[in-house]
Amino acid sequence: MSDPCYTLIQQDDDKEQLSVQDLKKALEHGKDEQKIQTMKKIITLMINGDPCPQLLMHVIRFVTPSRDKRLKKLLLNYWEICPKTNPDGKLKQEMILVCNYYKNDLQHPNEFIRGSTLRFLCKLREPELLEPLIPSVRDCLNHKYAYVRKNAIFAIYSIYKNFPNLIPDATELISNVLIVETDMSCKRNALVTLANISLPLASEYLNSVWSQIDSFDESMQLAVIEIIMKDCRNPTANKSKYIQCIFSLLQSNYASVKYDAATTLVTLSSHETAVKAAASCYISLIMKVPDNNVKLIVLNKLNELREKHGRIIDGMTMDILCVLSSPDIEVRRKCIDIALEMVTSRNVDEVVSFLKKELVKTHDQEYERNTEYRQLLIHAIHTCAIKFHEVAANVVYVLMEFLGDAHNASAVDVIAFVKEVLEKIPELRSKIVKKLMESFMEMKTGRVFRGALWIIGEYCLTVEDIEAAMNEIRNTLGDLPLLASEQRSYENELESNENKDGEEKKSAQPRVLADGTYATESAFSTYTSIKKDNKQRPPIRALLLKSDFYLGSVLASTLTKIVLRYEELCSDAEKINSLKSEAMLIMTGIVNLGRSKFVNSIIDEDSVERIMTCLRTLATSPEDKLLKDAFLTDSRSAYSQLVRNQDKKAAQEKELNKKNHAIQVDDVINFSLLKSKKNVQSENDEIESDLTRATGSSSKTTKVTSQLSRVMQLTGFSDPVYAEAYVNVHQYNILLDILIVNQTSETLQNLTLEFSTLGDLKLLETPVPHTLRPHGFHTVKANIKVSSTETGVIFGNIVYDGPGALDTSCVILNDIHIDIMDYIKPAYCTETKFRSMWTEFEWENKVNVNTNITDLRQYINHIMKTTNMACLTPEHALSGECGFLGANMYARSIFGEDALANICLEKQGDSIAGHIRIRSKTQGIALSLGDKITLNQKILKN
Repeated sequence: MSDPCYTLIQQDDDKEQLSVQDLKKALEHGKDEQKIQTMKKIITLMINGDPCPQLLMHVIRFVTPSRDKRLKKLLLNYWEICPKTNPDGKLKQEMILVCNYYKNDLQHPNEFIRGSTLRFLCKLREPELLEPLIPSVRDCLNHKYAYVRKNAIFAIYSIYKNFPNLIPDATELISNVLIVETDMSCKRNALVTLANISLPLASEYLNSVWSQIDSFDESMQLAVIEIIMKDCRNPTANKSKYIQCIFSLLQSNYASVKYDAATTLVTLSSHETAVKAAASCYISLIMKVPDNNVKLIVLNKLNELREKHGRIIDGMTMDILCVLSSPDIEVRRKCIDIALEMVTSRNVDEVVSFLKKELVKTHDQEYERNTEYRQLLIHAIHTCAIKFHEVAANVVYVLMEFLGDAHNASAVDVIAFVKEVLEKIPELRSKIVKKLMESFMEMKTGRVFRGALWIIGEYCLTVEDIEAAMNEIRNTLGDLPLLASEQRSYENELESNENKDGEEKKSAQPRVLADGTYATESAFSTYTSIKKDNKQRPPIRALLLKSDFYLGSVLASTLTKIVLRYEELCSDAEKINSLKSEAMLIMTGIVNLGRSKFVNSIIDEDSVERIMTCLRTLATSPEDKLLKDAFLTDSRSAYSQLVRNQDKKAAQEKELNKKNHAIQVDDVINFSLLKSKKNVQSENDEIESDLTRATGSSSKTTKVTSQLSRVMQLTGFSDPVYAEAYVNVHQYNILLDILIVNQTSETLQNLTLEFSTLGDLKLLETPVPHTLRPHGFHTVKANIKVSSTETGVIFGNIVYDGPGALDTSCVILNDIHIDIMDYIKPAYCTETKFRSMWTEFEWENKVNVNTNITDLRQYINHIMKTTNMACLTPEHALSGECGFLGANMYARSIFGEDALANICLEKQGDSIAGHIRIRSKTQGIALSLGDKITLNQKILKN
């Protein structure tokens, strides 16, 4: 086991290292400034593994007599890491001189030196050195400066904890200090010390100062809360009195005290009053504390409280929504997530009304990341309206005012909400369709128009609605036919330009200015503004000219639906033929426009084929019954099935969460009053369990087989030095535990393990040289920092000196490849978010499918297992037998990097063909996942 080290100093590898003789000369003849630099170099050398025993006497002779405070502080750092015992375990003789210097510093007139020395004594573990210093430490308890006294208290606690026989009366000593001490920092240290060495005495002191607790400072009140937590494990503790004290501390002026008091209160009691008081305290903290990180921490605590006591704090939903006044978008997102879980039929009207007001404010006021906040509010209102149908009618019209939002995501969320409301609440269909048609001219983006056109095609169920919809479509397209009207507009512009050019030439006569020079007039600037006004076009026509022909195909499908439905509803053949001919004119106009010179790019074949299918359907109706049913029935049925599947999936997830939190009938019930005192005292409190999880040392034992799978052989069995490494990945760090074996019959001196890294890996410390006996073993640990999921490689060699002075040998190590799967976790997101990220991410890696797996579904499952990605495609879309299969997958790294994947597969005989497209914001994760798939797609593990 290596000695503990309390001070870490990074060594500068690029600087020349001084020899021991140079260091001795610098200590012997240098001035204080030079000695300070020399001591820093000595400490750095010792931290990196060189004990430097030759320098101990020079430090004692030439450094300890100095009065420089900086040098004395470095000396304390030196004594921390300096070996104080011989190889046989006995104290070095030189340390007797050092002990005398300790004693002098404990009696030094300067309070800083006394306090620093007392802090150093907390780290000493040699009773021979501590015993002569006990009287001086006792005297420091009565020093006039609080800095000395508070460090003396902790020094006594450390000595008593490790060597109780040196200060047998420590409990009585600290109790007396606690009574007579006036400084709050000293009282806090004394109270914490007393709680750790004698909890009953600490509780007795609390009872004596019960009325003064509210007047204590922050650190003292935190110490009181800690003692209450510890003493409440005792069955004989006055728990009701402690809860009363915690209630009073909820009104403290210190944020940290209020937070700890609220957390402690719900730990001690689950009564409704206690839970509500803790929740109110959390909300008050969020509102008052300016730090956004603290707000998020407290919101997480509030969410935990909701999960355990949701029924009790459901009435505080509106109080939680007040947190939306915070400008930070992450705080707002977390607040809305918590509030949505607390919405019930009793408070849904209030919640929706508040969210509507906030939504209106996003138009009038400029918030930080305003469009994202608006999208959050729209999604929240959407969730409430779908969950509670009675409020849908109140919010749907407000949200539809945002269909013309220039921010595409917000408008898309609104149109998706409108579609779901129309499907689930039939009584609102007529009013919503009319409101949608009123907003038609305000829409700006193709995705919103596509959703609106689909709604019109499916839910315009009366003759009046169909005629109104046709009128609105006509307004958004402009003059018909499309190509002819564009040609006329173009010719008019050319004629206008020629007239303007003629006028410009006529007016371009020389003019004599006041200074006698000539100038020519021009009307160019006036013409430019006129030309710009002429370019204003109806919205759908403008999108078609920008080559959005997917919108054109959706428009053709909508026109086909409303014409077919109009045939069923209307008996006037003339009106039917007029509507049908106009619809066919629009469709042919879209195709002709797409093939003309007026668009940015030529129309694609898929859109042409879809529009031609619509034309054939109208031309053959009503004879072709199959196509008619496909347009009027199948599309709507598919969407209805999708909504039902989403609801079913959400219900299953909710039921699964309930099962996970359910308590089984045969679970053990623990009664704290029936436990023995020994068991109560041995329980780990919440803080200790958090520390256990944070350090990664959980109670679950790791399987030996999983450990052996991470052992990598670095050298061959025939090499003079054998090495193997166990790769332990813990979040952002990689710990290499390397076993080195000397396979020769000679002693290997200065054996050094040299590492280099490739990628986003950083070696935190350099392994120190060692001497290895014949056939001896040695273990070296190396810590490597990881900063991204890019594939990293660790390579290096082992260098050692042989028997001769000039014999130096080198053994090259095998490369260690870091598996990025240790940093990638499955994640889930909505389809809208997936598409948004797919459009945004710029790095793409395309991997061709080349596998011996013959089943499409089995291949997707294998890829999911290989890449740790979650499949976003619903189960019903993957089921069944078909020669084609497509799926979307999503994962997220611990560094916050998103990874998207789209799989397109086709069955070709007994083999599978296709490709996998991976997209991410950074290049590293896209390439790493592509390499992982390429290496593993042929290997099917049983």
